[in-house]
Amino acid sequence: MPLALIAALPFLGALLPGLMARAGRNTAALVTGAVTALALLGLVLHAPAVIGGQVLHQHIAWVPQIGLNADFFLDGLGFLFALLILGIGLLIVIYARFYLDPSENTGEFFTYLLLFQGAMLGIVLTDNVLMLLVFWELTSLSSFLLIGFWKHLAEGRQGARMALTVTGMGGLSMIAGMLILGHIVGSYDISTILQHAEEIQASPLFLPAMILVLVGAFAKSAQFPFHFWLPHAMAAPTPVSAYLHSATMVKAGLFLMARLWPVFAGRPEWFYVVSTVGLVTMVMAAKIALFKDDLKALLAYSTVSHLGLITFLFGLGTKAGAIAGVFHIINHATFKAALFMTAGIVDHETHTRDAKRLGGLMTLMPITFTIATVAGLSMAGIPPFNGFLSKEMMLEAAAHTGWWGLDWIVPLGATVGALFSVAYALRYVAHVFLGPVRDDYPTQPHDPVPGMWISPAILATLVILIGLFPMTMAGWLVTAAASAVTGAEVHPHIVLWHGITPALWMSVIAIAGGALLLALHAPLNRLWEATPKPHAKAMFDAVIDWAARGARGLTQGLHNGAISRYLAIFSVVVLVAGVWAFFTGAYSPGTRPMTPLEPVPVIAWFALMAATVAVVRYHHNRLLALVLVGIIGLMVSIAFVYLSAPDLALTQISVEVVTVMLLLLALNFLPKDSPRESSAPRKTRDAVIAIASGLGLGGLIYALMTRDFAYPTISDWHMAHSKAEAGGENVVNVIIVDFRGYDTFGEITVLGIAALAIYALTDALLRGPANARLRGWVPDLKRAGDRHPLMLVVATRVMMPIAVLVGAFIYLRGHNEPGGGFVAGLVIAIALLMQYMASGFAWAHLRQRANYQNLIGFGVLLAAATGIGAFFNGRPFLTSDFGHFYLPWHLGEFELATAMGFDAGVFLTVVGAVMLALASLSLIARRAGETVNQTPMSTDPSKAKTPEEKANALDEAAAEPHDDASEEH
Repeated sequence: MPLALIAALPFLGALLPGLMARAGRNTAALVTGAVTALALLGLVLHAPAVIGGQVLHQHIAWVPQIGLNADFFLDGLGFLFALLILGIGLLIVIYARFYLDPSENTGEFFTYLLLFQGAMLGIVLTDNVLMLLVFWELTSLSSFLLIGFWKHLAEGRQGARMALTVTGMGGLSMIAGMLILGHIVGSYDISTILQHAEEIQASPLFLPAMILVLVGAFAKSAQFPFHFWLPHAMAAPTPVSAYLHSATMVKAGLFLMARLWPVFAGRPEWFYVVSTVGLVTMVMAAKIALFKDDLKALLAYSTVSHLGLITFLFGLGTKAGAIAGVFHIINHATFKAALFMTAGIVDHETHTRDAKRLGGLMTLMPITFTIATVAGLSMAGIPPFNGFLSKEMMLEAAAHTGWWGLDWIVPLGATVGALFSVAYALRYVAHVFLGPVRDDYPTQPHDPVPGMWISPAILATLVILIGLFPMTMAGWLVTAAASAVTGAEVHPHIVLWHGITPALWMSVIAIAGGALLLALHAPLNRLWEATPKPHAKAMFDAVIDWAARGARGLTQGLHNGAISRYLAIFSVVVLVAGVWAFFTGAYSPGTRPMTPLEPVPVIAWFALMAATVAVVRYHHNRLLALVLVGIIGLMVSIAFVYLSAPDLALTQISVEVVTVMLLLLALNFLPKDSPRESSAPRKTRDAVIAIASGLGLGGLIYALMTRDFAYPTISDWHMAHSKAEAGGENVVNVIIVDFRGYDTFGEITVLGIAALAIYALTDALLRGPANARLRGWVPDLKRAGDRHPLMLVVATRVMMPIAVLVGAFIYLRGHNEPGGGFVAGLVIAIALLMQYMASGFAWAHLRQRANYQNLIGFGVLLAAATGIGAFFNGRPFLTSDFGHFYLPWHLGEFELATAMGFDAGVFLTVVGAVMLALASLSLIARRAGETVNQTPMSTDPSKAKTPEEKANALDEAAAEPHDDASEEH
C-alpha cells in the first residue's frame, strides 16, 4: 500500500462515522475500526523491508515549479510511531464503543478521532517540512475537538482551549526553526536535512534553529515549563486521554526530537538544554503525581514524568540513551494506555475517580484489578515487567553521565524521579484496589462487559511478554527505530538481568524509597497541602488575560470603525517605508527622456484634478460628489483610450456606469447631505497625508517610467505567446481567461460570495428593528411628481434588446478584440439596472425571471468545469485549448477556444453579482413601502399598488381566463 494512502485513509474514513451514526454506534465503531485496521494492514505489509533496514520513499509532485512536493518516507522510527498510532488506535476504538454513553454522538467522536489519527500519521510519515507543519497544527486542532468533546463541561472547554493555545504557539516556534533548517540546507525535505548534520551544526543559525524547534517539541510533549496543559486536558473522555496522552499527541514532540537527533545531538547545547529539561520535568511531575487524588490527574502527571524521562534519554546524545528512549516509548505506550483505560473503567463503574472514595475493589472488580496491577507495577519499574527493563537502562545511562563537571547530580535526579514513580504507581494500585470493601461507593462496582476490558487486557499481556522476552517481542522494533534515530546501525542487548550494577542499586533504592513514601503518604499529603506552591494554571490564566486586554486595547485603538483612520494609518506606514527606502537606497536618475506634452492631455489632466479637488470640497453633497466621481472615472477612461488601452477603457467606463447607478439607487434611501464631522486640524492632517502620498506615488511612477529594463518584461512574454499558445489576439483577455485564469477564477468566486453576503445581511437586518424604521421613513426632500418618467421608461424598454445584443457581441469578440465576459456582463447589468430605475424596484423585481443566486453559482461552476476539463487533456487546471474549424455553407473558417466557456462563467457571475446587489436595494425599497405600477408606464401614484397587492393581483389573474390584449407584459 502506498505511504500516501496509509496517511490519507484516516482522513478519507473520517467521512464515514458521521454518516453511519444513524445506523447505531456499533456501525460507527465498526467503520472506524475498519479504516484503522486497513491502514494498519498497509503499514504491516512494509514491515519486512523496514526491519531489514530499508527506507521507503514515495514522491508526489505537488507544485513542482516552486519545489513543493508531497513526499513521504518510512524508516524504523516512522514505522514504530505509525504502529503505535494505528495499533493502539484500534484498541481505543473498541474501548470507546463500550465506554461512551448511548446518548452521546459517537459518529462525531469517531470522526474527530480519525482526523487526529490522520494528522499523527502525517507527522511520522511525511518527508516535507511544510507538510510536517500542516500535520503538526492539525494535531492541535483535532485534539482541541477531542478534548472538548464533552461541551457541557466547563473544564473540558477550558482544557481544550489551553491545549490548543500552548501547543499551537509551540507549533509556531517549531515552524520557524524548521524553516531555518531548510534555509541552511537549501531543501525542505526532511531526509535531505538529516544528511547535512555537519553543515547545520557549523552554521551560525544552529542554536536559534535548535531552540525554536525544541520549544515546539517541549510544548507538544508537555515538558517544563509547558507541562501544565496536559493534566487539564484530562477533562476529555477517557478514550481520548488514553490515546492522546499515551501513544500519540504527547509523543509527537518526542518523535520530533528523535527525528532530528542526528542533526542536533553531539553538541553540548543539545545535552544541557534537553537532558536538563527532561530531568527536571521527570522529578517535578513525579512528585506532583504522588499527591493527586483524581486518578486521571495522577496518570496525567505520571505521563509528564515519563515524557521527561524519554526527553532526558534523547538529550544525552548517546546511542545508549537513544536505544533506551526508543524502548521506553514502546513500554510507556503499553502500560500507560492500559492504566488510563482501567481508570476509565473504575470511573464508569463507580462514578468517581477520587482515590479517597475508592479502595477494596480487588474482590469486586478482579479483572480490572489484574490489568491495573500489571500495568501499575510496570510503570513503577518492578521486574519482570517491561517498564523495569527500560527504567534500568535509563538508570544505567544516568549513572555514567556528568553534568557541568559534577558526576552525582544526574544519577541523584534519576534515582529521585524513579523513587517518586514507584510511589505513585503503587499508590494507584493500593488506594484503588486494596484494602477493605467500602459501603459508600457512589454506585455498586463490578467488572464491565468484555468489550471494555479486552483492550487494556491485550496491552497488559504485551507488558508481560515484552518484560519476559524483550528481544523476541520488541528487540527487532527497537533495533530498527534506534538505528533510524542515530543514523547508524545499532545492536541493542536487552535482558531482564544485567548483573550487579550501579543501576541495580539505584533501582533498589527507588523501590524501597517509593514503598516508604507510600507508607507515609497521609502525613506527607497534609504537609503538601499546607505548603504554598505556584499554580501554573493561575499564571497561564493571568498571562492570557493580560494578553487579551492588551490585544483588545490595541484593536479598539486602531479599529474604531472609521475608515478614515484605517486609511491614514495605512498611508502613513507606506509613506514612511517609501521615504526610508528612498534615502537608504542607491537612487539614480532615469535614462529615458520625457515625452513632449500635448494640449489635449494637459487639459484633460487639469479637468481630472479639478474634479478631484471638487469632490474633496463638496463631498458633503452626496449627489454632487457622485457626479464628480463619475467625471473622474470618465477622464480615466479617456486616458486609457489615449494610451492605446481600449480594453481597460471599456472596462473602466462600464464599471463607472454600474457603480454610479448602484450608488444613485442607494442614495435614494440616504440623506442628501452628510454631516460635517471633521474638525479643521483633522482636515489639515488628512490633506497633508493625502498630498504626501500622492506625491510619493507619482514619484515612484516617474522613477519607473524613466527607466529602461535590461531584460524582457512580462508583457513582452504575453505578447509573444498570446496568439501562439492561447489562440487569442487580445492579449488582455487572454491573460484574464488563460495565463492568469486562476486569479480570475478566485476573483469571480469572491465577487459572488460578496454579493451573496450583502443580500443575506440585508435580508437579516430587515427582519429586526431596521424593518420598523424603514416603514416609518420619510424622504428628506420632496419627490418629483412623476415617479417613473415616461421618456425614461420608453428609452429603457428600447435599450434593453439592443444592450443584450451589444453584450453578446462584446462577449463573442473578446478573445481577439476589446471585450470579454466581464465587460459583457456589465453591459447586460446596466440594461437591467435601467429597468429598475425607470419603473421602480418592486415592478422590476416582480418580473424577475432569473434567480440571481443560482446565476452566480452556475457561473462559478461553469468556470470551474471549464478548468477541470484540462485534466482530461493531461494539462494543469484552467489550461485552455483552441482550434480552427471550417463551417459549411461557405461560412469559412472559425476559431473556437475552451476559454469561451470560462468567459461565460465570468459573464454569468458578474451579471448575477451586480443584480443581486441591486436586489438588496430592492428589499429595502419594498420594505419602505414602494408602490408598484398598475400598468407598465403608469405615472399616477393614485393608481399604484403595494408589492403585496400587486403580487396578489397577478396570482388571481393567472388563475382566471383572460384576454391577452389586456395582460400586462
